[in-house]
Amino acid sequence: NGATVAVTDTQKKLGALHVHLGKVEGGPISVGDLVALDVHGIRRSKIRSNHSATHLLHAALRRELGEHVTQKGSMVNAERLRFDISHPKALSADEIVRIEDEVNSCIRRNTEVSTRLMTPDEAIEQGAMALFGEKYGDEVRVVAMGDDHGKNYSVELCGGTHVRRTGDIALIKVVSEGAVAAGVRRIEALTGEAALRHLEEEEKALLDTAAILKVAPAEVPARVAALMEDRKKLERELSESRRALASGGGGQSADGGAEAKEIGGVRFIGKTFDGLPAKELKGLTDDLKAKIGSGVVAVIAINDGKASLVVGVTEDLIGKKDAVALVRIGSEALGGKGGGGRPDMAQAGGPDGNKADAAIAAIEAALAG
Repeated sequence: NGATVAVTDTQKKLGALHVHLGKVEGGPISVGDLVALDVHGIRRSKIRSNHSATHLLHAALRRELGEHVTQKGSMVNAERLRFDISHPKALSADEIVRIEDEVNSCIRRNTEVSTRLMTPDEAIEQGAMALFGEKYGDEVRVVAMGDDHGKNYSVELCGGTHVRRTGDIALIKVVSEGAVAAGVRRIEALTGEAALRHLEEEEKALLDTAAILKVAPAEVPARVAALMEDRKKLERELSESRRALASGGGGQSADGGAEAKEIGGVRFIGKTFDGLPAKELKGLTDDLKAKIGSGVVAVIAINDGKASLVVGVTEDLIGKKDAVALVRIGSEALGGKGGGGRPDMAQAGGPDGNKADAAIAAIEAALAG
């Protein structure tokens, strides 16, 4: 009678009763009215493609990775598909390529997708895969698709909507793979036009990168690898220069004499550096230990207001002085807790880089005591 309801969800209630939930957008609606259901064709077509692709993907995963692979969950909508499987480790790039190739091969064969109703026992006897934990009634719907030397590539019990032929899927592209729980991997993929758009975006990114690097697209990986190697080399040279400058002490004697203090019969060097990467502290500590010959070294790097501390003890003093105990004293002064390492080298940190001088002083006091 002219009423319109936009359906937003459909739920199964009380066994076989399907309840449509939605918003009345126009006209009166009353109990007993007859309604015509109108499905959004384009959206439904995309859902069908993604759903059927999960069946082919499931079969390909089992063939590639092993029959231990079972479905642990899935999500299908008009935009993409998500498929969870039981598998103990990450899929390699080569495995993903082979799985994609196999599914796309099934898609290109464009074979008919068939659905049949039968008893659960008949379905299992004919090779249909039932999902563990699913409840099945006296009659089940068996969906078969794909061709494998005259046999169906995939046969599963399923009540969902599917394409009429595998070619309707057009294309599948895996866009992510990762862990969601112990022994469970999640695969996300696109089909059809969404997969094509994704590939076009990736191609554009490759072409843009090639233009920036001034090389052909096929040469991008080698060029990026060369640039990364150059960067590593420069970072090593910069790190060595920073360490040499830091340990040089502005021209003090080669044995670090002008930098070292005599505290409690032990020579000690304590230094603080702004902006020195924390990962370089251990190398710097080794350099200063070598220069001092015998003694204790404490160096602090301050970055973004936080402090990183490393304490080193020369080999001849191990047993008399403990780097772990000293670094914990310094860390406490920095507002941190704990720290750890070995008797000759230990590291810690603290949230308050402004207390670096206090941390050095606390270590000096411990040596004096």
